Amino acid sequence: MTRLGFHIARILRQEAPLAALSIPQDTLLADLRGKRVALVGNARALAETAHGPAIDAQDVVIRINRAPMPDARSHGTRTDWLALATSLPEADRARLNPGRILWMSHKRKRLDWRTATSPGFYLHPRAEYDRLKATLGAQPTTGIMLIDLLARSELSCLTLYGFDFFASLSLSGSRTAEKVPHDFAAEAGFVEALQNRDSRIIRA
Repeated sequence: MTRLGFHIARILRQEAPLAALSIPQDTLLADLRGKRVALVGNARALAETAHGPAIDAQDVVIRINRAPMPDARSHGTRTDWLALATSLPEADRARLNPGRILWMSHKRKRLDWRTATSPGFYLHPRAEYDRLKATLGAQPTTGIMLIDLLARSELSCLTLYGFDFFASLSLSGSRTAEKVPHDFAAEAGFVEALQNRDSRIIRA
């Protein structure tokens, strides 16, 4: 696809041409087979921990959006995969230097050419966003979409760091729970139910 073709497809919301830029979901999940995965959320409370070495010790480290990392002691240093639902400034792209980018947002107009043509790029299907939105009764966060996705892989362990469902707010902004379009109680319940039936999923 040419850059012009990409922009036309994005503006006209033509899903098929955009999806053609993505690796298949089965391929993405196969890359996690047998791996220990750290999914690092952006809860402010994570900055008060010493989880950094444990995060970096996992086989795959996945971060979310602009992924603030105030200290290696709490957050680690590696970013193998970066899951996005927002634009990524060049300074953050250089700082994080992700090996793979996953576009999780249903808002395709925010997707940029450089991200869409990056190595191993993955575009999360709109139908899966819609399914999870119906389950939760609200727009799903990037984090909950990832948990739902990763749990379907054959990874050996998924450890969640920096997930307190907005109890300590987010390092990436100053908004309170009332000012974002998510149902954090529903997401907490979703994860608890998932943990009850899948022992591979752990909250640090």
